[in-house]
Amino acid sequence: MTKPLVLARLDYCNGVLAGLPASQLSRLQSVLHAAAQLIYGVRRYDHVTPLLQQLHWLSVPERVTFKLCIMVYRCLHRIGPEYFSEDFKLVSEIQSRQRLRSASSTDVVVPATRRSSTGVGSGGMQGIRHPQLYMWRRY
Repeated sequence: MTKPLVLARLDYCNGVLAGLPASQLSRLQSVLHAAAQLIYGVRRYDHVTPLLQQLHWLSVPERVTFKLCIMVYRCLHRIGPEYFSEDFKLVSEIQSRQRLRSASSTDVVVPATRRSSTGVGSGGMQGIRHPQLYMWRRY
């Protein structure tokens, strides 16, 4: 029962976790370590890496990257959420960019965003960029 509960919570909204500082991700990593220790019934100061390998669990930053890359793959193949799939396009799929050198690669076009006002104060909130696209280009 521990595995589905912990993994479901760690995988929830991975897009929000992308780009977090390592200090924040380390807190989530400690939750993953505690779950592995609970499953195997080992002491707190025993090594956890072999336990994570036996469970076939990725570390938190690797999980975030993996889930985001899966999302991009699904959107590019039109099996992902419709609200994302319409934004994800390969360079080779856009008529005006088919002659570019990047059209033969797996580059994904990043939709332009504008700064939008939140209605609170004079600040405003930066439009959301798709961190999935940057992960996709790295791998």
